Amino acid sequence: MNVLFASSEAVPFAKTGGLADVSGTLPVALREHGVDTCLFMPAYRCVYQSGQPIERTGIYFDIPIGSKLVSGHLLRSTLPGSDVPVYLIDQPQYYDREGLYNENGRDYNDNCERYVFFCRAVVEAIRLLNLNVDVVHANDWQTGLIPALLATEYHTADRYRSITTLFTIHNMAYQGQFWHWDMLLTGLDWKHFNWQQMEYHGKLNLLKTGIAFADTISAVSPRYALEIQHEPIGCGLAGVLRDRQNVLKGVINGIDDRAWNPSTDDALAAKYDVHSWRTGKAANKQFLQQKFGLEQRNDVPLIGSVGRLVSQKGWELVLKILPQWLRSQEAQWIVLGTGDPTLERHLRTLAAEFPQRLAVQFAFSDALAHQIEAASDMFLMPSQYEPCGLNQLYSLRYGSVPVVRETGGLADTIIDLERGTPEAPANGFSFVNWDPSHLNRTLQRALHVFYQSPDTWAQLVETGMRQDWSWHASAAKYVELYRSTVARRNQIQTAFG
Repeated sequence: MNVLFASSEAVPFAKTGGLADVSGTLPVALREHGVDTCLFMPAYRCVYQSGQPIERTGIYFDIPIGSKLVSGHLLRSTLPGSDVPVYLIDQPQYYDREGLYNENGRDYNDNCERYVFFCRAVVEAIRLLNLNVDVVHANDWQTGLIPALLATEYHTADRYRSITTLFTIHNMAYQGQFWHWDMLLTGLDWKHFNWQQMEYHGKLNLLKTGIAFADTISAVSPRYALEIQHEPIGCGLAGVLRDRQNVLKGVINGIDDRAWNPSTDDALAAKYDVHSWRTGKAANKQFLQQKFGLEQRNDVPLIGSVGRLVSQKGWELVLKILPQWLRSQEAQWIVLGTGDPTLERHLRTLAAEFPQRLAVQFAFSDALAHQIEAASDMFLMPSQYEPCGLNQLYSLRYGSVPVVRETGGLADTIIDLERGTPEAPANGFSFVNWDPSHLNRTLQRALHVFYQSPDTWAQLVETGMRQDWSWHASAAKYVELYRSTVARRNQIQTAFG
């Protein structure tokens, strides 16, 4: 099985979110299941700053963009610790910029053109590199044109006619919508600009394009695959997804258990495992308390949060209860992330008022993210929606008990203390209604167990630490999807001669 993985970002080359973590680890995990993989992504400015070895291939190409030809060059690298090739689409006019998709809070006004070029370059590279491809695995709107190109313009060409496509949705909220005249940039016939394929309320929609043309569609958790078939989580495309529900599957993301392992993590003040977590987490908690000026007490629970400071992540709820918690509850908080300036301002004010109970850092640090997971007793994720979520999986690995809202991947991975069974043991706390009172009650339950039932708390910690959320199981499910996609295409081709 030969799989071409196309993504707009991948660690360690470029990252804005979880898509990069998936793209940088899943292709390696697939190799362990006997799948021959390669990865394609744009050669952004940060790619050259990543410290990864990059070589020129000497392969140049011209891509039609509307009425003009745009030249590009193919670079090559590999994913660290593997022999998975990474092909980088080099076009400085499009990708030599400060950001990936935006700068100073504004999307680049030529984003449609940039990713049309990327999609066409990926498809052309199959011919130029003489690749044998069974499945192109495209990810999110930036690659949404690839399934359309393969289903229309390339579907009868040699080397392309047997290629199938899997399109993975990582977040429905980001759809790649552009004005209708940008349809000219795609080079596809205007007949495809219709309500069933590429058009959405008079605009070109590249996420919808991928959904409409792909042979198989996946979402990054089983619950999210169900939720996006209904509004509001479908973000206007629920009907389109219901129409294709027979080829829509949900596969939970995995984590890189080499990078996220408290027994080998060099970012930590003290390494530990499931047998030594009490002393290990105490040492890491003391380290962060000292670093951020929090009161140095191991008996007080530390509540951690890492991620974007936006309403979707639940901060609208958190800020309604946080002032009272800081005044009256025996708990400490540490927050790492950037986002909405208003939310940052509120958190900064509270941190200044309660410096021994709340620490904040408004700049991302990978090392600090690891340290917070190791030091925290609880990890908070009260998301309004969460396609998969990775931080709750990191938290389980590091013995930080998740407190989450039951949605998307959070519902698929976290089992509330009151609903645990011998077959599916509890590993955290969750609530259903997106409401500050429900969040408050759930945190109160967690606090009560921490103080009053240390044996139960230890059981939650150790259950989470023993669970396997690596890519191994998830990669196996993707292999099943690839095989079923190819088999379905073969059946169709046999039926129609």
